[in-house]
Amino acid sequence: MVARVQTVAFIGLEARSIDVQVQIARGGAKFTIVGLPDKAVAESQERVRAALSAIGLALPFQRITVNLSPADLPKEGSHYDLPIALGLLAAMGVVDLEALAGYAAVGELALDGRVSPVPGVLLAALHASTNDLGLICPAAQGGEAAWAGCDVLAAPDLLSLLNHLKGTQLLSPPTASVAEDTADAPDLAAVKGQETAKRALEVAAAGGHNLLMLGTSRPNQIRELELQILEHCRTRYRDDR
Repeated sequence: MVARVQTVAFIGLEARSIDVQVQIARGGAKFTIVGLPDKAVAESQERVRAALSAIGLALPFQRITVNLSPADLPKEGSHYDLPIALGLLAAMGVVDLEALAGYAAVGELALDGRVSPVPGVLLAALHASTNDLGLICPAAQGGEAAWAGCDVLAAPDLLSLLNHLKGTQLLSPPTASVAEDTADAPDLAAVKGQETAKRALEVAAAGGHNLLMLGTSRPNQIRELELQILEHCRTRYRDDR
């Protein structure tokens, strides 16, 4: 039997449907991932193995083949961990395939079974919604995915997700996250002129670069405001990630 779980591949700002096909067959113990996986995807087998072990499950001593279809499309990123793990659990008979049929899944697995955040969750949710699917994603990003309007299962860890799929302990549906009020935040618009300095601040904040301020042409109050703006932008960027 071939177990199938839906996920996505990111090509720039576009999400493409990916069919994760998992087969467990007779033969020596071997775990192979095919379908143009990059290094992060190829390494997912070790994260998946450890995550399953953390919840008391072991991979069967058989040949395991995971095909990421379409095979000619490059697959990049660690978000394939969760769909691969779910496909394995379905192939092992631990979870019912019908429970997964209406969902796409994205998420990185930690070695202790936690589902860690990954880039592109909102894009994946929008793609799932367009294709009449729900989305299984990390709990930390459930509020982000909820903006797409599709059914979202925001799982903190693999065991909680399994309990939900089996109906023994349901996950709470996430609500769309709301951005914090930035009315009192420092704003570059408050700095009059100084276009070159403001451009340097924007580049430093966006790229996480160091910034060296020289000269005495700007009053201390303006320099202090510029530094407050830079620190605010960097803090918001770290929080959003």
